[in-house]
Amino acid sequence: MRATALFIIGILYGYASMLAQIQEPVKFTVEDRKVSDNQLELVFSAIIEKGWHVYGTDIPEDGPTAAALTITDIHGLKTDGKLIAQGKELRVMDEMYGMELSYFEGKVSFVQRFTITDSKYSAEGYLSYGACNEENCIPPTDVDFSITGEGKQQGKLQEGMVTQEGISSPEDVDSVVESVSDTLASMQESSAREFGNELWSPVVDELRGMGESGETHGDSLAAIFLLGFLGGLLALLTPCVWPIIPMTVSFFLKRGKDRSEGIRDAVTYGISIVVIYVLLGLLVTMVFGASALNALSTNAVFNVFFFLMLLVFAASFLGGFEITLPAKWTNAVDRKSEAATGLWSIFLMAFTLSLVSFSCTGPIIGFLLVEVSTTGSILAPTVGMLGFAVALALPFTLFAMFPAWLKSAPKSGGWMNCIKVCLGFLELAFSLKFLSVADLAYGWHILDREVFLSLWIVLFALLGAYLIGWLRFPHDEEEFDDMGEVVVHSRTGVTRFFLAMLSFAFALYMVPGLWGAPCKAVSAFAPPMNTQDFSLYEKTVTPRFHDYDEGMAYAKAHGMPVMLDFTGYGCVNCRKMEAAVWTDPRVADIINERYVLITLFVDDKTPLPRQLTVNENGNQVRLRTVGDKWSYLQRSKFGANAQPFYVLVDYAGHPLGQPYSYNEDVDAYIEFLSKPLRGTR
Repeated sequence: MRATALFIIGILYGYASMLAQIQEPVKFTVEDRKVSDNQLELVFSAIIEKGWHVYGTDIPEDGPTAAALTITDIHGLKTDGKLIAQGKELRVMDEMYGMELSYFEGKVSFVQRFTITDSKYSAEGYLSYGACNEENCIPPTDVDFSITGEGKQQGKLQEGMVTQEGISSPEDVDSVVESVSDTLASMQESSAREFGNELWSPVVDELRGMGESGETHGDSLAAIFLLGFLGGLLALLTPCVWPIIPMTVSFFLKRGKDRSEGIRDAVTYGISIVVIYVLLGLLVTMVFGASALNALSTNAVFNVFFFLMLLVFAASFLGGFEITLPAKWTNAVDRKSEAATGLWSIFLMAFTLSLVSFSCTGPIIGFLLVEVSTTGSILAPTVGMLGFAVALALPFTLFAMFPAWLKSAPKSGGWMNCIKVCLGFLELAFSLKFLSVADLAYGWHILDREVFLSLWIVLFALLGAYLIGWLRFPHDEEEFDDMGEVVVHSRTGVTRFFLAMLSFAFALYMVPGLWGAPCKAVSAFAPPMNTQDFSLYEKTVTPRFHDYDEGMAYAKAHGMPVMLDFTGYGCVNCRKMEAAVWTDPRVADIINERYVLITLFVDDKTPLPRQLTVNENGNQVRLRTVGDKWSYLQRSKFGANAQPFYVLVDYAGHPLGQPYSYNEDVDAYIEFLSKPLRGTR
């Protein structure tokens, strides 16, 4: 047991150390060179660290990230052929992806040829690529490029985003250096003009001089562990797991020479379950990577995929079909566990349980991993799986220690199927949250607040109807009378009655939300109030502006202070603050009457009219969307990147007090808003 515990701690410690370092195993330089008067080549040259490899351009659709060129703006040029990879190509059969893959080690060049069609030409875009080693992969990465030139001039060399004239002789070195300096100065001038000079200047030192901020951080990892633990408890009560517990415990007690040995085997079995699911959490993090986990929260493709996945899981729980793993997998592991001895046989038995129970645990695990992955924490999947596994393993250990408890444990029956169906309704409801995030981030407007609430009202009303016995599904057990006839209306148990009452009450609670009521209990899941088409609720806080520069110009013209609200469409705590704090009449009056509220969504996917390049911490960063721009403002000016983030400033952009983050204490929020106003009219 001690060795196994040390093994788990060693894995977590080593993996945390690995994630603490930001890896950059591939270095790119970009060059465009003339090959004739009317043709040029754009060349991306990469140096790859030892042990790493970069994938080529001909990767199958379901494989890893292939190298691909995206052109966002082009004038006077036309692509000539496809992107070509040059270097020593290796082709191997990858067991994980089940396909033959091509990649490059050491160095590789990706070349795109263009035909010049005008006397002046320009192009902008980026190369995306994927890189892996034997242990992990970096998230898909972009290399930006920007080229300009004239049809009869020499090519231009580019390092990162900086262009400079090609060197034709040693005497040209000084002129090239001067040209690069001029280009950088011009770029910085352009950025300063774009970002309004003083309004965008950093105020981090001013904020530090005001003392500690008013933000409070919840113990998010503890909450994730509890969420996983709750999921494990629900999985225990399903038909795939509960009946296995007494059989497994009895097997260990009979197998051991004495009771202490049987307890030891049962404890080892429980620890094996924990190891298996923790490794699953680690695998999810390694596959997606730290950056990708954070991007999941607002990425439309991922959120739509999660919506569809939870939809399938819900249909399975409702009895539409069974989600099962291939039988040969289970049989193979079962045969190996019978042939093995000692601790290894117990571990294989735990692995067999994981495979056999997948039809019930899979949807719960899937929902748990989806939910915790979109928190952006790189440890969330591992911590969530740890909580799930502890709950799942606990009864095997406890019943082995106290076998008399098995006699008082509930027997298997139709109640377990009832739990499955209820979980199906819940997964169906939560799936709408992920569709809503994609809908908000991309402005589709197919799932506004009243539509979302309408669907939830119907779902929880149907759940109540099922619990009360008015609605039945295919795998609900039929009840028969003495004559063998099916009983149409079976008796409703007391527990089901109270649960049905709660479900109906929750559905009725949401009805006023269709006319604008806050519905604080669902604020973390429902779309924000500003998507509501019709509202009778008067004390609402509505931002005057969604553009920083426009809002600051208005504040200056009227001599008013400004409240900046950095938020996100996928930010759960932002919705909680808006529903729990902003709906208080005292808070609403202060914000609406005393401040110019500017709400900035950092995950707004609307493309900017013109992409911007900024220098951040010595790196050239490309801002492509409106959300990129507001996220850069929050990072560069205020030194923060978490949401919600509230900061009060004057119309010149200087802070009036400490910033404020997630804290649902209404009095504390009123103090945050009122403190800068004291002494003013």
